Amino acid sequence: MMKKKATATATATNNRRRRRSWRCLATGILAAFFLFILTNCFMLSRIQDSSSGSVNKALKLRFFKSSSSNSSSSTLSLPDELTKIGSSKLKQKPHKTPYARLLHKAAHALVQFKSSSTEPKDLWLEPYHAVASLWQPCANQRVWKPSQGNNGYIMVTANGGINQQRVAVCNIVAVARLLNATLVIPTFMFSSVWQDVSQFADIYQEDYFIDYLKPDIRIVKELPKELQSLDLEAIGSVVTDVDIAKEAKPSFYLKNILPLLMKNRVIHFVGFGNRLASDPIPYHLQRLRCRCNFHALQFTPKIQSTAALLIQRMRQNASHSGILDENLVGPFAKSKGKIKKDFRYLALHLRFEIDMVAHSLCDFGGGEEEKKELQAYREVHFPGLVEINNTTKIPSPDRLKAEGLCPLMPEETVLMLAGLGFKRDTWIFLAGAHIYGGKTRLNALTTLFPNLVTKEDLLSPSEIEPFLNFSSQLAALDFITCIASDVFAMTDSGSQLSSLVSGYRVYYGGGKMPTIRPNKRRLADIFMKNDTIEWKVLETRIRKAVRQNKRVFSRPVGRSVYRYPRCSECMCNIQEATLPIRHG
Repeated sequence: MMKKKATATATATNNRRRRRSWRCLATGILAAFFLFILTNCFMLSRIQDSSSGSVNKALKLRFFKSSSSNSSSSTLSLPDELTKIGSSKLKQKPHKTPYARLLHKAAHALVQFKSSSTEPKDLWLEPYHAVASLWQPCANQRVWKPSQGNNGYIMVTANGGINQQRVAVCNIVAVARLLNATLVIPTFMFSSVWQDVSQFADIYQEDYFIDYLKPDIRIVKELPKELQSLDLEAIGSVVTDVDIAKEAKPSFYLKNILPLLMKNRVIHFVGFGNRLASDPIPYHLQRLRCRCNFHALQFTPKIQSTAALLIQRMRQNASHSGILDENLVGPFAKSKGKIKKDFRYLALHLRFEIDMVAHSLCDFGGGEEEKKELQAYREVHFPGLVEINNTTKIPSPDRLKAEGLCPLMPEETVLMLAGLGFKRDTWIFLAGAHIYGGKTRLNALTTLFPNLVTKEDLLSPSEIEPFLNFSSQLAALDFITCIASDVFAMTDSGSQLSSLVSGYRVYYGGGKMPTIRPNKRRLADIFMKNDTIEWKVLETRIRKAVRQNKRVFSRPVGRSVYRYPRCSECMCNIQEATLPIRHG
């Protein structure tokens, strides 16, 4: 009897212990679950919350003494936080928060991903490396004799920003060779938009440019004194963009410009925006354009040294340089070596400035205030577009977006990056000027990817001071830092900066410098399903759409060699048989 009683007592004790163990286990699971939810909610609550203390990005970098940033402790739901974007207290332009549901899912996925295995295996790699690596730079090879330039002098005053000016410079080099003319160092037109007085020697190494192209054309720094007193407009030697059609063929210059050049001894092109066709162009003249862009234009030591600082700081002061650093910053590059995973960075060109937004005629969620502001901007800067809009039936904003004709919004950009599989702690360099809508418009991006920085964040006041008020020189810093990045992502494939950056990475990258070129039409189709699409489906579709745009192909006929240098004029395919020498 006593034995049975002891057995019963032991059994009861064991049952109580099991119940306590299960209760502890259940309590632990619930605690972990609620901790996860709180962490997730904390991150979500910061989206669009510009009232919380802003993060000093520079202090977050490892080479600075870090100090913790103020962060919001709000636990409001994501929709509530996104609604705050329109609050007058934010002192920012109000706009509806787009894609609230998908942003919620993106934040949730990034929290989960932090503790998961690894990023997609080809995220930081060129998926078609074997094919891409067959193309090697060879635009530096010459087979012709130097031009004497004895048919006269060509001057050019290029308009636009630094990227348009760069294209104009290389196009005029080709025209000078075509006409057997001497080129005077290009000048840059002052623009009311860019507000920059920088000239060629402020951005590029002038003597290097002259010497490198000496085997191709004759270049001088100024007109001979006997020609400086000529009234070029009076004698009909000023040629504007009105006088030349876009994408003019070489035959136009030979027929219309050469006789005028030989008569007056000097021609002054004013503007010269996109005034030389991509095709048909004689083989070695095309190669000269590539040689100018990829070899002859070297930035000044002032720009190179500061850009080298940006690259080093984005890589957390890694001991080695990247593949392209030496081409970009010359003697300021560190010794070559493999960049460790911890030191990689993504460069993002977010083309969402007011000029792009206004010109697109799209809707970005700002309601009537946005419409009035963008219309006022168009009336000042794009009067021709206003006239067309008033006299022609323009597709609706929804239709424009469906056709992929609208610039990606910051909210769409963060969904693309999260969908591709970039981790939340990815270091991102943001290039570009002032984003339309101000810092508030970037809140979704900076909250989900807090290690996003700009050149203003990375440089001290004394380091950036020499560049202030010189937008072209600031853009050169963006240009270099984007090219040197381990992955470059653009949001608008038509952007001149993105085109030149991606072309440079193709030319010198050896098939190891991946670029993300979104298909905006396909992305629009994905994002239009904001209310129903599940995150895993979105991830799969975004990755497929981006991968398809990474395929390797030769330059299509009529497309720019600056953007698509994979052609026999610019690059050599080491697998193909040696081509016979062509003259022209």
